[in-house]
Amino acid sequence: MTRILIVDDDPDFVEIARLILQSNGYETASASNGAQALTNMHQERPDLVLLDVMMSTVLDGVNVTHEMQADPNLKNIPVIMVSSIINSPHAEMFPTDEYIPMDAWITKPIDPQDLLQKVDQLLNKRRAGQCI
Repeated sequence: MTRILIVDDDPDFVEIARLILQSNGYETASASNGAQALTNMHQERPDLVLLDVMMSTVLDGVNVTHEMQADPNLKNIPVIMVSSIINSPHAEMFPTDEYIPMDAWITKPIDPQDLLQKVDQLLNKRRAGQCI
């Protein structure tokens, strides 16, 4: 079964994403911060990560993507970045000139169909052996 790691410090978002994904046949796990996410990924490698930008620190999710890229065991896991940072007081802190290793972007609140479409698209690319 395809395993998706949901990383967000908002338990309501985690529950909504979990329900959407599980009702469509995906296995899910969750973490509430970047450190937990990286530990979880090393213990049981997910097929895809749904990652919030703002958690323990404003750019916790961005830091996780850089850690994943530096780790040969994690660098090829597709990442969908999720955030409401664009509509927050922290928007100016988002690094617009920095490379952020992610494969897709979804804004909160999420649209279930958009989430599922992006998940399917990235997993199909991965299964086909295409570089992500």
